[in-house]
Amino acid sequence: MRKKESRLVIKPTFKIENIVASAELGLELDLYTIASKVHDVEYEPEQFPGAILKLKEPKTSLLLFKNGKIICTGGKNEREVGAAIEKTLRMLVNYSKVKPPKSFKPSFTVQNIVASAEMNVELDLYAIASKVRDVEYEPEQFPGAILKFPSPKTSLLLFKNGKVICTGGRSEADVTAALNMAAKLLTPYASPLPPQEQ
Repeated sequence: MRKKESRLVIKPTFKIENIVASAELGLELDLYTIASKVHDVEYEPEQFPGAILKLKEPKTSLLLFKNGKIICTGGKNEREVGAAIEKTLRMLVNYSKVKPPKSFKPSFTVQNIVASAEMNVELDLYAIASKVRDVEYEPEQFPGAILKFPSPKTSLLLFKNGKVICTGGRSEADVTAALNMAAKLLTPYASPLPPQEQ
């Protein structure tokens, strides 16, 4: 009878660091007026066509364009993104030539989620780079290896200590799926983390 190998089980955990989302406010924005009247707005049209609004609560930055399109960055979950966009609409509606109907609720599309994850194992990046498809690893240029998945379309930055940065997902489900796929794929190249020295 063959002895069963005890296999490590990788259970990734993650935390969302940043959500990038786009939305339409249904407004025509006069960015010059907004920049002069609204606190925390930066607008330098000779450098960039959009204005930047920084919100303290939820802590986010929003790029505002004349046509009412906005890009929100910095949210840690979709609730924060939604709250930031609604707050922005309330702040700017009085500076617009066109106003959306009272019942209008802006919807948003998540373009990218950046999440930091822990695999809680040590990864052999050399073995991963030589055996796993779609992995780039050039340790003399950068200490991490890059693993790409076509579906969900994500890129994972892998480090020897089991830390991972996942980008490209458009939902928390994408991040979970990508990390679980990576966990299965990387199990043969993982070993327990060395005990922490006291």
